[in-house]
Amino acid sequence: MPRLVRLYISQILMGFGLASAFVGLLLWLNVANLYHLVTHSDAGLLAVFLLWLFNGLVFAGVQFAISIMRLEDRDTPPSGGRRQRNMALQPIPVRVAADTRKDVLKTRRTH
Repeated sequence: MPRLVRLYISQILMGFGLASAFVGLLLWLNVANLYHLVTHSDAGLLAVFLLWLFNGLVFAGVQFAISIMRLEDRDTPPSGGRRQRNMALQPIPVRVAADTRKDVLKTRRTH
């Protein structure tokens, strides 16, 4: 199995393990009376499953993103891309002909 796929699967398992611990702590500490709501509802198991699933997706994504960002490639030297020389900017004069019609000048003054 490729190394990246193995890394992905391990991070998914770690994320869902963290989600299990997180949901378990939420229920054990009875945050927002969640334990009571889950145990006294017909859809309590579904709610716990969905809470675990969605938290697992988030935690697994974060775990994988962190592990990918921490990878380093030691075989290739760092390359900064092409360097372009800083060129001094030169102002270019732009000539604009003035509008001398009286009706245009009157409308501009009134606004």
